[in-house]
Amino acid sequence: MAAVTTGNGAPREEEGSGGESAAPQPQAPPNASGTRLSRLPLARVKALVKADPDVTLAGQEAIFILARAAELFVETIAKDAYCCAQQGKRKTLQRRDLDNAIEAVDEFAFLEGTLD
Repeated sequence: MAAVTTGNGAPREEEGSGGESAAPQPQAPPNASGTRLSRLPLARVKALVKADPDVTLAGQEAIFILARAAELFVETIAKDAYCCAQQGKRKTLQRRDLDNAIEAVDEFAFLEGTLD
């Protein structure tokens, strides 16, 4: 039996095909309200981490922290790019808005030349 989370956050048991148990998927730590703490699928984040040949082990907590950091990064760059779009009197983000945000914010200097 494999534990699966229902839509309300409560775990339920689900039997795999042929009665075999599936490998446990990393899950975000539960919080008091039962909502997800991470919006990114942790299984995908774990797959990306495992794709790095320099990584030998990555614990569930590390995967969660990496997912959360990625969410915060995307949120930050999206807000900065949206500010650039607003300066152009637009509500829709365009690639040039991301380029402008990367050029304007020193913390994004490591991204210069990556969107070319």
